[in-house]
Amino acid sequence: MAKLLTGLGRLIQKLWNLITFFRRVLGNLLFVAFLVLLVAILLFSSDEPVPRGAALVFAPAGSIVEQTAEPLLMDRFLGRAVRREVPLGELIDGIDHAAGDEDIKILLLDLRRLEWTGISKLQEIGAALKRFQSSGKQIVAFGEFFNQQQYYLAAHADRIYLHPMGQVWISGYGVYRKYLRSALEKLLVQLHVFRVGTYKSALEPFYRDDMSAEAKEATTAWLGVLWEAYKSDIADLRGIDPGDMDAWINALDVYLTAEDGDAGRMALNLGLVDELKTRDEVREELIRLVGKNRKNESFKQVSFARYLDRVGPEIRRTDPERGKVGIIVASGIIMEGKQPAGRIGGDSMAALIQRARQDPEIDALVLRINSGGGSALASEIIRREVELTRNAGKPVVVSMSSVAASGGYWIAVSANEIWALPTTITGSIGIFAALPTLDRSLDALGIHTDGVGTTKLTGAFDLSRPLNPLLAAMLQRRIERGYRQFVNRVAEGRRLDPAAAEKVAQGRVWAGKTAYDLGLVDALGGLEDAVQSAASLANLDAFDRLFVEAPETARDRLLKKINRLLYRTIVDQAQTSRSEQVLQFAEAQLGHGLAEMIGMFNDPFHTYALCLVCNEPY
Repeated sequence: MAKLLTGLGRLIQKLWNLITFFRRVLGNLLFVAFLVLLVAILLFSSDEPVPRGAALVFAPAGSIVEQTAEPLLMDRFLGRAVRREVPLGELIDGIDHAAGDEDIKILLLDLRRLEWTGISKLQEIGAALKRFQSSGKQIVAFGEFFNQQQYYLAAHADRIYLHPMGQVWISGYGVYRKYLRSALEKLLVQLHVFRVGTYKSALEPFYRDDMSAEAKEATTAWLGVLWEAYKSDIADLRGIDPGDMDAWINALDVYLTAEDGDAGRMALNLGLVDELKTRDEVREELIRLVGKNRKNESFKQVSFARYLDRVGPEIRRTDPERGKVGIIVASGIIMEGKQPAGRIGGDSMAALIQRARQDPEIDALVLRINSGGGSALASEIIRREVELTRNAGKPVVVSMSSVAASGGYWIAVSANEIWALPTTITGSIGIFAALPTLDRSLDALGIHTDGVGTTKLTGAFDLSRPLNPLLAAMLQRRIERGYRQFVNRVAEGRRLDPAAAEKVAQGRVWAGKTAYDLGLVDALGGLEDAVQSAASLANLDAFDRLFVEAPETARDRLLKKINRLLYRTIVDQAQTSRSEQVLQFAEAQLGHGLAEMIGMFNDPFHTYALCLVCNEPY
């Protein structure tokens, strides 16, 4: 027995030594990796001043978002596809500052790594580009391929250069969803849906195999507004007929055949670009415009990221004697509790609004919303804080970004004013609940659930049992009451007759332009328009903008700074191939999207004001 215990002790000791060895190796590897990354920062960083008369290279790498989600680096280390994100506010601030900067002569648009971005955000960047041109400075765009969103920004340039073997790809807007009813039936999974609203189609993919007529009607309407806005903007910028765009897109094969398959020549003849030039030819043209750099190997230039690093403190500087308009960004899915950046937490967002209300330095508040909704309870908690702020005499103005629908609209209704862009996706005034049951699936596998409880509701949320009829009745009653409450909030906040509010509700999605006509929003315009309106309501002539964000510890600030530096110096250095972008898109749609959808359902009453179809169309 003693020998057995001794042998067992030796085995445990060896296992522990092995664990200790691997722990030390892993720790050393992480330490070495950290040192390598810090060295990379030093190598890529530069203290050189901005060359006088240089070209500012605008090259966003990723999707343009209202608020970036952290962290990014661990996903990259683990080999996961990451969502590369660029904050919209930084881009606009940088362009606006460069317009008055004597060191910047021209703006070069390098849009190769710009990923999917909604038209509303593109329009706000476009407005900044127009302000840059109004200062008397030139914009040049070059690309070997322009997709729809890349071309929208390129169209603002004074000169667009396309590679002779390049192409401009514009295809319009669409919404295509995966419908799972037949798959769920084969898996013997039952999804019990409780909803109110003729057009509330968020969960259609789970109980249908196709899009309903009502969903097609509503979706076609708001997609049409977005597409007409895109064509109208391009037509104005390039001096072409918007009707011609539909003609050549729908007969692309005919137009391409006429040019003997030369897509670049076709784009030139259609007036989409100004010249066909290779990289070296464009480089020579830029040297002619701004001169050579100190090494005489290319044109004088400064990257947008490095430019922001230099001018950021100047942009963010405020005057203590001036009034303040606070800005809170509410971006992402609305969930219960405290949530990190990139999601809207009922508790964390309410705390931010409360802080702005109680801050004597803040004279007015702008709530910038980019959300398709989420938890109904969390939405109401946030809306109440907006109402309290308004009642306290501090003006609240909502600025809607690409999407402010369902719960995203709920949190906006009690503001003094709501501003939206014509292409904002909003409305979707309706709620639903859903509960799957797996009893049939488990039965087929030979797994059975049985037992006893003290009441009819005991174990009601056990997914391995059939749906409890009492629970079903309770959920339906809650949904009906929640919908009436939502509509009443809209009627009160927007000063609409209840019947009129009901008519524009029913879960229907609207484009911002239509929502304005229906009285769901007060004015059409971007964030800057909303800020100016908030200042006017607070009787401010001169004011500064102050972003209200969750307080950060010194450790949080350090980690965030390291993360941003590493992202810029390491991740942004790598070019993303077209095939990698496709794979990242697929993973985001099938993997991350599904995980995010499951994770966001944390409402304690399983009641949601959410528009899944409102995710920016493609």
